[in-house]
Amino acid sequence: MSLEPLLDALRRLLPADSVLSASEERRGYECDALTAYREVPAVVVLPRNEAEVQAVLRHCHRLGVPIVARGAGTGLSGGATPYPGGVLLSLARMNRILGLDALARTARVEPGVANLRISEAARPHGLYYAPDPSSQVACTIGGNVAENSGGVHCLKYGLTLHNVLGVRGYSVSGERLHFGAAALDAPGLDLLALTIGSEGLLMVVTEVLVRLIARPACARVVLASFAEVRSAAAAVAEIVAAGIIPAALEMMDRKATAAVEPFVRAGYDLSAAAILLVESDGTAPEVEAETAQIVALLRGCGATALQVASSELERQRFWSGRKSAFPAAARLAPDYYCMDGTIPRKHVGDVLEAIEQMEDRYGLRCMNVFHAGDGNLHPLILYDAQQPGSWERAERFGAEILELCVALGGTITGEHGVGLEKMNSMCVQFSPAERAAFTAVKEAFDPAGLLNPGKVIPTLARCAEYGRMHVHRGALPHAALPRF
Repeated sequence: MSLEPLLDALRRLLPADSVLSASEERRGYECDALTAYREVPAVVVLPRNEAEVQAVLRHCHRLGVPIVARGAGTGLSGGATPYPGGVLLSLARMNRILGLDALARTARVEPGVANLRISEAARPHGLYYAPDPSSQVACTIGGNVAENSGGVHCLKYGLTLHNVLGVRGYSVSGERLHFGAAALDAPGLDLLALTIGSEGLLMVVTEVLVRLIARPACARVVLASFAEVRSAAAAVAEIVAAGIIPAALEMMDRKATAAVEPFVRAGYDLSAAAILLVESDGTAPEVEAETAQIVALLRGCGATALQVASSELERQRFWSGRKSAFPAAARLAPDYYCMDGTIPRKHVGDVLEAIEQMEDRYGLRCMNVFHAGDGNLHPLILYDAQQPGSWERAERFGAEILELCVALGGTITGEHGVGLEKMNSMCVQFSPAERAAFTAVKEAFDPAGLLNPGKVIPTLARCAEYGRMHVHRGALPHAALPRF
């Protein structure tokens, strides 16, 4: 259809400044943080409330116009990449904290509220919102719900799924939906769990009820250095096997610390092959006892150096390096590609050694930072998009890492989602019957396929072609791998 009738209708539904049609206005929405995939939307709308969201959905549904919902654009899988000729629905202006109940320990927020703002609002009540992605200053709760985001403290306190009690929003046709409840349980099917992590394929979320928890009285982090990656990986397994569930258990390899240390001066040991950050929180006596146990285990696993944060300032400094790992990658290369596979903890050493071999094969460097406690890897493949073939090699490098994760009993994503990025990897992870079940769920919510089309669920034809052309880990020349 012609764009002008659509624009005229949207301008009747929304204020003039809520409909962006100029090329320079739309270009700012052409991608999320995975910048390798770009598509300038036909039009961008910025509703201010639920009524405007509903009106836009109803109109686009009537005309058969595809819609992609977007938060802050910090996602790393191309999940918010616009659809050609479609509407980009930005929820950034819906950024109010609607209510905070300190007694019930809940907060009602609009989807455009930044993750960290919730904890800041809850701080006077001694509460906070636990999931803390590295981008928590910018990323929004609506995007966190779409991707089931985690963070460095997800090992003990869970992902978004475990910290959201309910969502409200609209179907593609503008029907109002409400899943979950403030009570301990809600009647009917658990559609809340289905919605969280659905990457904008099922509904547009306009309100989120989050769980708040008590801010720990005390928190202390141990920074441990290791001469070998396998020793650090073994220490992770020993801590968990001892029955300790740290508030956070993170690992960084030498390439990561080399990038981070000049950037933030976190105090990392640059001679170490890997470092661990292990945090304990709770009451002061609990933290004292658990920290002593952690230190003993780390020393027994061959830690070459140990530092226990002596103050809150030093604790924050230790964490500043881990939180800054992604931007620090720019010190090593013009571009990076961040992967997001998960593996059983016992295979951490195997995967890191395999990645070193892949570096030689693809001619690219890779720095590794990840949530070691739950096996969620974040390899950052370094490349230069200006060099011909560099991105293609990075993409194949990433696909091989994900295949290895699946082969070792893991998954192709932990918290970044599938989006456009991991569509081919879905063919590796799931059987045709499983993918058909995913499609059936999508069709039950969105029969016409207008919400975030072309994402997450690969077509049978795509997987068939991928299967015909692809052989695992280098049995064919990498140039023979398909491009979609």
